[in-house]
Amino acid sequence: MKFSIIKKIGFVVLILVTLTTCERDDICPEDVPTTPRLIIEFYDVSNQETLKNVSNLFIQGIGNELPLTDYSGSTTVNSVELPLKTDENSTSFRFISDYELVDDNDTPNDTSDDIFNGNEDIITINYITENVYVSRACGYKTIYKTVSIQFGAEDISERWIVLAQPLNDNQSIEDETTTHFNFFH
Repeated sequence: MKFSIIKKIGFVVLILVTLTTCERDDICPEDVPTTPRLIIEFYDVSNQETLKNVSNLFIQGIGNELPLTDYSGSTTVNSVELPLKTDENSTSFRFISDYELVDDNDTPNDTSDDIFNGNEDIITINYITENVYVSRACGYKTIYKTVSIQFGAEDISERWIVLAQPLNDNQSIEDETTTHFNFFH
């Protein structure tokens, strides 16, 4: 009888020790800021205080097969959020305004023969990455320091984006609560 009571007490102690040493399952809450995206707003170049919509905007990361965003088809936008690479110091995008797919030669699964109309600008975003500890559940996030934007080699008279202006000198991207760059077109 004494042995049975000792076994029961031992079992209860074992359960209590197990429960008190276990940690709760950590899940990163959605409201905790993680690696931010670059936020761009589009403004009218002739009236630089006025937001200006971009019609039929198509954005694709250079080296990516799928578009990042496709606002074509009578959709207009005046701001976009772009993810940046965390394992490199630059990310490039194709921005095409007034995008229209003209002909896919009736081969929708073969994009190599697609033809499009629109005004294409290539931009490269250069930065220095820094990993910052958020929490045990969320791990690290990457912030971007000394962010600058460079246009492709096309003639400036053919670009639809006339100017990319950072909101701060020595622009950094640490959160998604404010705009980081203004594009004038």
